[in-house]
Parts: sequence; structure tokens; C-alpha cells
Amino acid sequence: MSTALIVLAAGQGSRMNSDLPKVLHQVAGAPLLVHAMKSGAALAPERQVVVVGHGGAQVAEAARRWDDEIQIAEQTEQLGTAHAVAQARPALDGFTGDAIVLYGDTPFISPDTIEQMVQARSAHDVVILGFEAADPGRYGRLVMNGDKLERIVEFKDATEAERAITLCNSGVVCAKAEVLFDLIDRVGNDNASGEYYLTDIVGLAWDTGRSATAVTCAESETMGVNTRAQLAEAEAEFQSKMRAEMLDNGITMTAPETVFFAHDTIVGRDTIIEPNVVFGPEVTVESGATIRAFSHLEGCHVSRGAIIGPYARLRPGAEISEHAHIGNFVEVKNAMIGEGAKANHLTYIGDATIGKGTNIGAGTITCNYDGFFKHHTEIGENAFIGSSTMLVAPVRVGHGAMTGSGSVITTDVEDGALALGRAKQVNKPKMAFKLMDMLRAKKAAAKKETN
Repeated sequence: MSTALIVLAAGQGSRMNSDLPKVLHQVAGAPLLVHAMKSGAALAPERQVVVVGHGGAQVAEAARRWDDEIQIAEQTEQLGTAHAVAQARPALDGFTGDAIVLYGDTPFISPDTIEQMVQARSAHDVVILGFEAADPGRYGRLVMNGDKLERIVEFKDATEAERAITLCNSGVVCAKAEVLFDLIDRVGNDNASGEYYLTDIVGLAWDTGRSATAVTCAESETMGVNTRAQLAEAEAEFQSKMRAEMLDNGITMTAPETVFFAHDTIVGRDTIIEPNVVFGPEVTVESGATIRAFSHLEGCHVSRGAIIGPYARLRPGAEISEHAHIGNFVEVKNAMIGEGAKANHLTYIGDATIGKGTNIGAGTITCNYDGFFKHHTEIGENAFIGSSTMLVAPVRVGHGAMTGSGSVITTDVEDGALALGRAKQVNKPKMAFKLMDMLRAKKAAAKKETN
């Protein structure tokens, strides 16, 4: 059976106290909305619809950055969850498979849980996702009779016996698309809020000769994010799970509680990650690498056996080859560092290609930006770049070439050549004493005037 996703992302999220739509606040480097979309994407859905409202243009843009084939539906009035789902109907015109309703502010529903709902749908017309709540509070309760979900009771309408039920409603729904929209057409708004509630479809399913059931998941999967405090809790929950997964996959972390991963971080086994490392989005680290303490990586690829840090920064486009070394206070951006090459101290490498086995001396800078355009620096294999070399791009230093410390390199250096680009040193005897005496006198005079 083919599937379609309907992700509800129209809420304002006033409790976030933010100009940014709630679903665009980030956990692990990705908007909440993207986490929800990723969960459903594991099923390879035939269609995906995001229902937007508050900040709709921003939300739509973020959704399409994740998947440019996403369809957008707009809820111009906030009239309840059933009304929100109804806005997806035109985008699913002609679709005959199962529709799954997810929420853009509930980021952790797992693909396995969604798959269980789809499997349960083969025996029932409507499937609701529930969870056993440690503190049911004011959640809606799922009233079961065997494997049949008889009804969903809101807390305010529940009897004492129903309030004692700990199986609660997450709001996630799976139903055949035509059944879902037929039931939604029957939902009324005769309630205190005057809204059209998606939960009403359970009772309506039984009223129309259909059936409903519930699938359960861990309570942590249903965590909704409505406040900044809950956003922080969601980040902590994600990081805790990701750290455990990394450890299970053969990654060594000496202080895992200090390491932060992005939603898409990939790390190969036998990699060592020291304390206080932060991974931004789009990072891949191959097996057997070492990421030393206080390093920050984003948008980069680190090959097998490479050593990064401590205190290194890899920015988007950094490609670190096997057994290369990027040391303390070295920043690499949009550059390829060749196999076994080293940049161990206080260096910036941007928009560059560094050849195999080359050594980059401390304080070296590729001067890649002229105020308007970025320019490329190329350094060949087994070259030696002296400390405090300024490489003014575009420029090429050849294979086996050297630059003298403190040089400013503005023209190409051929293979095997030594380039010196600095002024001749001139020593003037006794001049330092004279300058110091002069400056000392000026300082004393200035102090006297002040007093």
C-alpha cells in the first residue's frame, strides 16, 4: 500500500515568545518540522503535504529545502486539527493509499512506530498512536476494548474512571486517505472551543461501520515542543539517544555528555571523539579518525585515520583526506587537504587545495577574499610552507616547493623552488634606545599634563 504524509505545521506557537514560527526552531541543527518529515520519509511516501499557516512562506521554504517535491497546503484560519488536515485534500487528489498525519512540533516519532501504524491499518480503518504516560495530566485518554479503540476522551470530559487510564493520545493518525477525508467531513465543531477536532474521527468511524485501533510507542517519541524549555528538553533527548547510538556503533567518547551531534551526523566505528566536540549539520567522519577536544565541525568530510584538533574548526566544504592532521586553532573552509598533509597550528585555509604530504607552517593564511570575490590557492604535494606565510590568491605553489617564513606570496612558485617574499632586514645600532627614551619622555609629559 502506498503512503502519503500530512504534516501539520500551521500553529503560531505563541508560548515560544518568538517571531520565528514554532516548527522552525531547531533541534540538533534542523527545524522541528524537518525532524517530523524525516520520520515519515523513511516510508518513501508517494506524496508529502505540509499544512502551513502562521509564517507560512518561511515554513514552506524550509520544507522545500529539505525536499523540493513537498506540496504545500495553507490553513488560513485556525479552526482545529481536523480542519487543518482537510486543507491537504486537494494535494492528495486521486491518491488511494494510506495517509499518515504527523505534527511539525512533535519531532521524535520513529520510522518503526509509523511502520507499525501502517501495518495495523491493514486490519482497521483508523489507527491512532498512543503512549503510556508517566503523568497522564490533561492528555486525551484512549478507551480500549481489546484491540479496538472505542473512543478518545478529552480530560475535561472524562469520568474519574476514564481519567485513571494512562494510555494517552499523541494525535498521530493513519487511515486510508478517502476514509480520512470522509470522516473529517462529518466532524462538527459543537464544543467549547468551536473547533473541528481530529480525535472525533474515532467515534465517527464506529458510527459509519468502520473500526479503529491504537498502536503504542515510548512516551519520549511523542514529546511535543511548545516552549523554549521544551525545546531544550527535546535537544537533550535527541543528544542522549544519539550518544547512546554512537557508543553502540563502536565510537569511543571519553565524555559523551559533552559531545553534541547534528541530526544527520555520520561517524565510522573506531573513531575517537574527545570532550566538548560539536558537530553541525552535514558532517561525515570515516572510521578510525580522531576528533580532539573543543573542535567544531560542520559541512565537512573527515577521512579514515585523520586527526582533527584540539580547538580546530572545519567549515562547509572542508575535505580532509586520510591521515591528514588539522591541529589547534586551525580553520579550514571549502578546501581539500591531501593525504598525510599537516596544518598543526594557528592557520586559516580557505578555498584551497593542499597536496599530499605537504606541511603548512604555523600562522599561514590563504588570503582568499579580495572584498568582492573568493580566489583559489593551490599547493602541490610534499611542499613546505614556512610559518606566517601569506598566500595571496589566486596563486599556486608547486610540488616540493618551499616558502620562507614570513613571506607574502603573490605569484606562482614553480615545482621545487624556494620562494622568499619579504623585505630585507635592516638593523640600526642604538636606534631602539633612542626610540624608547623619546617615547618614555612623551609618556611622562602626557602624565604631567593630566595631573
